[in-house]
Amino acid sequence: MRRLFSHDSSLELRLFCAVFLAILLVILDARLGALVKIRRYLDTAVSPLYFLTNTPGKILDRVSGMLKTHQQYELENQTLRRDLFLKNIDLEKLKQLKKENSQLRALMASPLVQTEKKMITEVLSISRNPYSDQIVIDKGSFHGVYEGQPVINDKGVVGQVMSVSQLTSRVLLICDTSHAIPVQVLRNDTRAVAVGRGCQYDLLLEYLNNDADIHDGDILLTSGLGGRFPEGYPVAVVSSVKIDTQRADSIITARPTVNLKNFRYLLLIWDKNYHANMPLDPQIQ
Repeated sequence: MRRLFSHDSSLELRLFCAVFLAILLVILDARLGALVKIRRYLDTAVSPLYFLTNTPGKILDRVSGMLKTHQQYELENQTLRRDLFLKNIDLEKLKQLKKENSQLRALMASPLVQTEKKMITEVLSISRNPYSDQIVIDKGSFHGVYEGQPVINDKGVVGQVMSVSQLTSRVLLICDTSHAIPVQVLRNDTRAVAVGRGCQYDLLLEYLNNDADIHDGDILLTSGLGGRFPEGYPVAVVSSVKIDTQRADSIITARPTVNLKNFRYLLLIWDKNYHANMPLDPQIQ
């Protein structure tokens, strides 16, 4: 008997037989469930293949998610750092503004300034060398500044204007070696002249009587002599009183009441007796 699927069988017959067997198996499976166990065994057998084929995709998805999450975290971190940096800058600006506001309030409310005309000025630069202690301020002849004009802050006398340009002026500090200012002791009105020796040293009191009554801690005020500085402004506090045995004389030094190494805003004052052409500047009060 010839085999059903021999090489001599026609292609159509073999296709018919295959379709018939497939239909028969489907009917048997639907009616009797004959292939359920076989299909279950086959599914169990090929399950590892499912996991194996899905593993590379899962790995790629996880790596992609990790990279995306890392990028998001990095972006968020950069954004937070930038925001924190900007907030810190704003905080520093606020601190500086509060400090400047306090300085300006101290200047304007200072009991040192009473009847004199006054104007706030800002320090532009500081020139310090062994032979000169000067600063440059942002007010000049356009604002009515004149040579010899007193410059103070809320602590006391800073110096005097030595030269004036149109928009700026140069101020000679009281600690400069070429500066001298008449003073008097608050306690007993003893008069002297405070001479600068450079800002790294205290002022030296000269032109004193041999029996001058001056002690450590005495406050020195402007005496008003010479007409340059109005009377009554703090200048310095006596820091040392020594006796020169060779000359039988006293060596008295005084520390300026103003910190001459650190300031930004100062006050220009016009003596009430000064009648030069004053500018119509709204900053002058």
